[in-house]
Amino acid sequence: MSVSTGGRRYVLITPCRDEAEFARRTLDSVIAQSVRPALWVIVDDGSRDATPAILAEYAARFDFIRVVRREDRGRRSVGPGVVDAFYAGYRTIDPRRFDYLCKLDLDLELPARYFELLMLRMEAEPRMGTCSGKLYYRGPGGRLTSEYIGDEMSIGPTKFYRTACFEDVGGFVREVMWDGIDCHRCRMLGWIARSWDDPDLRVIHLRPMGSSDKGILTGRLRHGRGQYYMGTGLAYMTASSLYRMLRPPLVIGGLAMWLGYASSLIRRAPRYAQPGFRAFLRRYQWDCLVRGKAAATRQLDERQAMIWRPPTGLVAR
Repeated sequence: MSVSTGGRRYVLITPCRDEAEFARRTLDSVIAQSVRPALWVIVDDGSRDATPAILAEYAARFDFIRVVRREDRGRRSVGPGVVDAFYAGYRTIDPRRFDYLCKLDLDLELPARYFELLMLRMEAEPRMGTCSGKLYYRGPGGRLTSEYIGDEMSIGPTKFYRTACFEDVGGFVREVMWDGIDCHRCRMLGWIARSWDDPDLRVIHLRPMGSSDKGILTGRLRHGRGQYYMGTGLAYMTASSLYRMLRPPLVIGGLAMWLGYASSLIRRAPRYAQPGFRAFLRRYQWDCLVRGKAAATRQLDERQAMIWRPPTGLVAR
């Protein structure tokens, strides 16, 4: 076995269920990447449509694609179900063999240099723990519409990680808002989380965020409940919901988010209990309200540099 302190080996892990409508477009866009993955583990989470046949076809053609089949649980499960399926794939790999890993959905179109450019940016900044491009969907007339993900987050559908950072933060929490908690955990430990709205990093979401299970309003309610679970304060959630009311679906999307949060608040639902996390999150959110998110994030990243420690492990080949 040889070892290397760095390189371009990355693994994709894709949880999916009933994605026959979109799967080929994602598969083809990964195959067309300027730097292909060393391994792509696709976890079929009990699909009932043509997804298994499509995956078998591509796995037979490309030796870096591996398919893991799970039993049908009877329904689509976002949040915890997606993370469970991700870990069904993660358990089949040795993370030490890869410099980077990515949780990738199967309803996306990626630009041709997507993963190459992310790796170049991470190589230029050793503290960059997780990053991504931005999500867009095609609105009326085919016009690209942004899904408005903050620059301080890597997007959940294509969450690209330095393997050492993924292990440092403890991976993904098996709850709704897993894809927000992980970025805040990165900052707690001195890593940087980021996304960029560059043309060569724009990812086409083949359906709007949060619409895969019972529609987009259900997704917005779920997002509000997830924000409560994560530990978001009422003032910040209200400001965030008001901002979202200005984005499609107008008014009702932001209102649904706030109602999802308020319902969890009223019934005192469980919250994420990592020691120190909620206090860290609340300080950051208040700073965002006072200074603006860009300035608050920049200053926090600068302060957290003093606690960051370079990873010491080597990547096994």
